[in-house]
Amino acid sequence: MPPEGTARLAHIRDATEQALTFVAGRPRPDLDSDPMLSLALTKLGEIIGEAAKQVSPETRARFPDIPWSDAARTRDRLIHHYFDIDLDVLWQTVTVDLPLLLTALDSAESQS
Repeated sequence: MPPEGTARLAHIRDATEQALTFVAGRPRPDLDSDPMLSLALTKLGEIIGEAAKQVSPETRARFPDIPWSDAARTRDRLIHHYFDIDLDVLWQTVTVDLPLLLTALDSAESQS
């Protein structure tokens, strides 16, 4: 894998792990009452998506289990519709989708 691919996967992993750490043991209502939590999760989603956009087509093809397009679209939504972020969707993304992303990243790393 090219060095940029390795670096971008590391960025995705780091942001994913941080997001999961931030929500660990916290209930969904915390997202409404803690603006730092919602802003942090939003920023981490942006980082994941931006890093996914920077991965080469070859690396994307090599690891089809990583939802590259979903990550990029999520980033676009968070950036361009910052005024209308659905916190239920953000919570779902972090608590349901990111653990699956972490599994896909583990698989990709074992193939490298």
